[in-house]
Order: sequence, then structure tokens, then C-alpha cells
Amino acid sequence: MIRAQRLLIAAVFTITLTTCDSGFLSLNKLEQIKRSGILHVLTRNDPTTYYESPEGFTGLEYDLIILFADQLGVKVKFETPNTFNGILTRIAKGKADIAAAGLTVTEQRGKNMRFAPAYHEITEQLVYRSGTRRPNGIDSLTHGIIEVAKGTSHIDSLTYLKQDTPALTWNVNDELDTDGLLYLVNEGLIDYTVADSNQTTLIRRFYPKLNIAFDISEPRKLAWALSPSDDNSLYGEVVRFFERIKKDKTLDQLLEKYYGHTSSLSYIDNCKFRQQQKIRLPLYKKYFDSAAVQYSIDWRLLAAIGYQESQWLDKAVSPTGVEGIMMLTNETADELGIKNRTDPAQSIAGGARYFQQRLRIIPEQIPEPDRTWFALASYNVGLGHLEDARTLTKKQGGNPDKWMDVKQRLPLLTQQKWHQQTKYGYARGHEPVEFVENIRSYYDLLVWLTEENQIKKNAMNVNSEEIEHEPVTIDPATL
Repeated sequence: MIRAQRLLIAAVFTITLTTCDSGFLSLNKLEQIKRSGILHVLTRNDPTTYYESPEGFTGLEYDLIILFADQLGVKVKFETPNTFNGILTRIAKGKADIAAAGLTVTEQRGKNMRFAPAYHEITEQLVYRSGTRRPNGIDSLTHGIIEVAKGTSHIDSLTYLKQDTPALTWNVNDELDTDGLLYLVNEGLIDYTVADSNQTTLIRRFYPKLNIAFDISEPRKLAWALSPSDDNSLYGEVVRFFERIKKDKTLDQLLEKYYGHTSSLSYIDNCKFRQQQKIRLPLYKKYFDSAAVQYSIDWRLLAAIGYQESQWLDKAVSPTGVEGIMMLTNETADELGIKNRTDPAQSIAGGARYFQQRLRIIPEQIPEPDRTWFALASYNVGLGHLEDARTLTKKQGGNPDKWMDVKQRLPLLTQQKWHQQTKYGYARGHEPVEFVENIRSYYDLLVWLTEENQIKKNAMNVNSEEIEHEPVTIDPATL
């Protein structure tokens, strides 16, 4: 009797489970994702896509996916296969919902996956190291070692070029990604590699010895990839998502967030900063650390402000009378209770407190990171002139709450046609723009120089056993 009851319960459970599975599988792809509450995304660790910063995960692809998941009302499971080719293989086989990894749209790839609307445009560039002879064309590449990452579109581009230059050869590296190969070029271990222009834009700030020889391709588009399917539900939702963020300029704002400041430093400025980071910064780091704890600000942001202001010189004095590492005016120092502006501890603590005050008075509706950029601008030019620029931005149809739009109007305050329409009048509006963009670059460099260099670690351990990265699940509602 007991055995019969157990068999009946097991049968009922099996029928119920089968019915549930059947019901789930009858849903379209989009409905399945919403029912499960998880969007499975393939990506890669790279400054252009997805990486962990001091504030948490970030990157252009990360931000885009989080916005899309928020639209769906689901969490995201990010998976980072060890190789670029692994991403292509897995999405082609339907092992994830979306591949968001800075994928170049190519005809060959289009046979195995379905591309969403493009969100960015790049060119493929040949990269070499400063101090070596610059190649002046494809014909000059017949000597030296070119290495490219397996699965990248760079192989197709080189194959196309080989038709006219039969002597052109290259090695395909199936262990390192393009970032790892860029590191090897920077160290002089290989002669050349090929990288997308968005990668070289970001990585050259950290590896200033890298140089661009020339483009090897026409402009190419970047897009998400989905598995090939007759089910258009997820694809249609992705199309609607990109239509929306292009129309409301969210996409433009994200591109500005990651690329808007990347060209602010010259090679000389970059090298000089690195030199002073080793020589001068250690003299004052304890003061930056102390002020960072007291005012809840990343010490590297405070240090970036200090370098922009004085290049970390405690006795610095400007022609206008501002002094010290944080270049405080006499009036500001009095308001902050600073007795000696050239004392590094007082100057740095005062600058941190003043910056915190700037953050607090920025209008509440302005979110990060724009809030920080506005606070930095007001640190330089004052809140009144910043508000004048925001007013001009609104009059001209821009968004006064977005740094991307306001930084275009600040320089107008030098022109009588525009500053006579404002409350506070003339200002050297180019200066706060340069001030903010330089600090953003210095901050990025300090983060890079003080965090573990994962690219270097991977490149120097290419023979280690491959281990898939643990998938990370993130709920957009918690961000």
C-alpha cells in the first residue's frame, strides 16, 4: 500500500514537472527571460566593455545591459569566457541570451549570429611601440611579428589585405585577448598587433608607449549579438531599446562618459604625471588618505584635483594669488578656517571640504557621474558661471543636467553675444572644461596605477590552466 502511494506521488510530481517545463518552453524567448527573471549575457573584461572599478562593475557594455535589463525588469547574469572566440562560439550555439562584448559586425559573423542595431563605430588600427620604426604601409609589415587574438575580425581584415600583399603574415594567439597583446607590444615582446580604435583610445592612456601606425579597415560598426532564431521577441525588444536610447541621447551620454575625456592629455603630460606620481605623490599621500576618509571622497580623485591645481607642489602660487597644493583663494581659505594655505595637510583637507561643499550644492536631480563633473567645474569657475552655462544649454535645446551638453556651452561665456545674456557675465569658460577633463584623465590613471593590473597578469600567465570566470548576477534595481 505504502509503495503504491509513493509511486502515485512520484507519477503526479513527474506529470506536474513535465507540464511546467512544457508551459515554459511554449513561451517565446522574451517571455522566458521575464518568467525566469534572468538575462544571461556574455561579455569580456576590458576597459571598453565590462570591468570592476573601485565603485563596482562598470563599462559601456555593462551600463547598456543594465539599462536594458531594467527595461525588462530582470536581473543580469554576466559571464566572461576566457577567450574572445569563446564568446562567439557560445552565442552562436545559443548558450546565452545576448553577447555584449564590443563585437564588430561582419558578414561572416552574421551567418552564425544575429546582430542588433549598431551603437558605435570604430576602425581597426595597426599598433606599434614608440622608439621603433613606424610602418608606413602594409608593404612594410613583411618584417616583424604581428599577433592578433583568435576569433577577432582583425584576422579577416589581414586576410583581405594579404590579397594585394602576399608576403604579409601574422600569428593567431588563442590564449590572449587584444588587451593582452597590446601589453606585449608595449613591453617590446612583439612588434605589432591590431586593435579597434575604441580600445586604443582607452588603453594608450595606460600604455603611453603604444602608437597608431595606420587604419587597416574602413569604419566598422559595433553591436550586440543574439543567437540565430526565428523567434523575434527578444530581438524586437532590443531594437526598441536602442531606438529609445538614441532618441533621448542616453547613448550619446554614455559614449561621453567613457570617451569624452580620453584625448585631454598629451604623451608628454601623461609621462610627466607618471613621473610625479612616483616622486611627489608619496610625500602627500597620507594627507589625501586622511581627507578622503574624513569627507568620504576617493583619495585618487582628491589627488587628481591636487595635481591639476599645482602638480603636487605645496608652495605653488599663481599670478592671481591662489596658493598651495589645492590652490585655494584667500577668501575660500578664510571660509574654511585654513590658516596656512601652503601647509599640505591644511590645503588638502581644505580642498576636500570645499569639493564636498560643491557636491552638496549641485541640483539634486543631477545624478552621478555628471554630479561630480559639475562639482569640479564649480570648484574652478564658481557656481554662478556654471549656472549661466546651464541656462544657455537649456535655451539652446540641450540638457542642463548633463555635462556632455553643458561643457559645450561653457566656452560661450567668453563671447559677448552670449555672456551679456547671463546673470554673472564673462568667464574664461574653456578653463573649467579643461579642468574637469584633465582631472577625469588623471583619476583614471591613478586608478590604473594603484589597482592590480589584470591585463599584465593575464599576459604573463598565458600558459596557466584556463579557468572560466564565475558568472556575476546583478540586479539593476540595486544600482
